[in-house]
Amino acid sequence: MKTVFQSLQVVPQNELDLLDDLITFRTLKKGELLLTENQICNEIFFIKKGILRSFFFNHQGDEITNCFAFENEFMASFSSFITQNVAEENIQALTDTALQVVSRESLEKLYKLGIHWQEIGRKLTEMEYVTVQKRMISFQKLSGTQRYEELYKNHQKYLQLIPLQYLASYLGITPRHLSRIRKAIL
Repeated sequence: MKTVFQSLQVVPQNELDLLDDLITFRTLKKGELLLTENQICNEIFFIKKGILRSFFFNHQGDEITNCFAFENEFMASFSSFITQNVAEENIQALTDTALQVVSRESLEKLYKLGIHWQEIGRKLTEMEYVTVQKRMISFQKLSGTQRYEELYKNHQKYLQLIPLQYLASYLGITPRHLSRIRKAIL
């Protein structure tokens, strides 16, 4: 996590070292839930190793995967974290996963230290917003094949670790269609 913050080149090293006392560590086994809907998300997770997915159940009771997060990425129920309302999604480990965790309380302490931490918060929020917007636009502009190709280009080494039905749900296509796409690409 510190490496990501360092790369933003906003926080002086002495302030960055404050993270050492605020970060906790957690491990999850494959299939374990990190957060369930109707809980309030009070932590942000940084993935050191593994894959997390966010999913919810639609009005028909179908499980819909809406997000994957990979190594060196952040994950949370961001709307729950920000509003302190209950989460509408679940977060699950798809592999054995090692996390660095920062609580909302710790993040608020950092924000109060000054503008550097506030700028980190703003930049990370902006990055998350851009990611969400790109995903929304991809569903309107790209085909299922193009969405898979984009995911393959950016996260090829992880795709074999994600069950087909989760990938298909994330891409908005059927597992059968995903199988055809994968055969055509490989």
